[in-house]
Amino acid sequence: MKRLVKKFLTACSLAAGLAVAGGAQAETVRFWYHFDNPDNPMSKLVEKFQAKNPGIKIEAENIPWNSYYDNLYTSIVGGNAPDAAMVKLFAQPRLVEMGALEPVGKQIDAWPGKADLLDNLLELNKGPNGQQYYLPIQYVVLYLYYRPDLFKAAGLEPPKTCDDFLTAAKALTKAPDIYGFGFRGGKGGWDQWGTFVLSGGAKFEKGGLTTSQAIKANQWLIDLYRVQKVFPPSAPNDGFQEILGAFKSGKTAMTIHHIGSSADIVKALGDKVSAAPVPRCGDRAWTSYGDESLAIFSSSKAKDAAWKWISFLAEGENNVLFNQATGQLTVTKSGSKDWKLHEQRFVDATVASLPFAAVLPQTSATADFVNTVWPTSMQRALTGQITSEQMMKEIEALLASQ
Repeated sequence: MKRLVKKFLTACSLAAGLAVAGGAQAETVRFWYHFDNPDNPMSKLVEKFQAKNPGIKIEAENIPWNSYYDNLYTSIVGGNAPDAAMVKLFAQPRLVEMGALEPVGKQIDAWPGKADLLDNLLELNKGPNGQQYYLPIQYVVLYLYYRPDLFKAAGLEPPKTCDDFLTAAKALTKAPDIYGFGFRGGKGGWDQWGTFVLSGGAKFEKGGLTTSQAIKANQWLIDLYRVQKVFPPSAPNDGFQEILGAFKSGKTAMTIHHIGSSADIVKALGDKVSAAPVPRCGDRAWTSYGDESLAIFSSSKAKDAAWKWISFLAEGENNVLFNQATGQLTVTKSGSKDWKLHEQRFVDATVASLPFAAVLPQTSATADFVNTVWPTSMQRALTGQITSEQMMKEIEALLASQ
């Protein structure tokens, strides 16, 4: 009798295993991410994860960056949010305010991979209420890309101050063939703006954007386009693809982005590209700490499975493979020891920029600043529809409303 029971239980277990393997009973995790790189390793990561976790099925969807957060907020409001997704710090206050995020602090504390995370990343990614909602997946720091061959021919050194920058940009501009700097006036360009305006005296605090010093710093940037004409004519509408394409093709001699672009640029320019920290306009330079993390949404019905998936992506060799597609830096100590994805000059520029790297304020207004208010007001200021003072007052009004 015992033998018959044992055989019966074994058969049931095997049948259950086959059912899961066939997908009939697998728990599904819907995951949203955004990769610009056509060489996308997500299918490899999904395959590897599902082999180790046959009871979980990952549905990974690559959402275009330009509409990523519009789609994400709409899905949350509509009750159709993914179980987990890639997220940035600027969105965290709003997502917390919406009650959309699931706290993951306890999971992180119990996770063996926590010890392998680089120092201070969890602290940087804490929510506005001190809770941990984000699990870091990659990071970068923005710096200046420049053409050393063009600089050498013009007898120039990489600019350390904004006066140096203006001198170089004017000397290198040979319109309409080449312009000194590729400015990102469209969505996502606020961090280039911050390099010049926040370094020049503007501050993200009440009244800190409408001082005479802040308005003057913003006017200086606007004048680079309207008066000095060192930006391409397309600058008010240029996004990431446009500034990168212009730099790779030789249309611009400088631009600002991070190490994620380095491999693509080196393919186009070889040793005719280098990097340096961004120039300083005031007493202290300012550059953006570029983050990307993973979060689980409170509406998910597969939270445990979603945690297994996102923690898998943040571990050792999985995180290295993930960042081979994004072109950013691994969040793990083990992966950093033998990092070969980027050439040393770009790593050096990143490390040299860390001491003055900063993040945006952790308020719900930040998402509106990044997605709508900044790009709209910047484009209008560059095209002469509003003044520098009006632009800064529009941003200030957003912050004052919080």
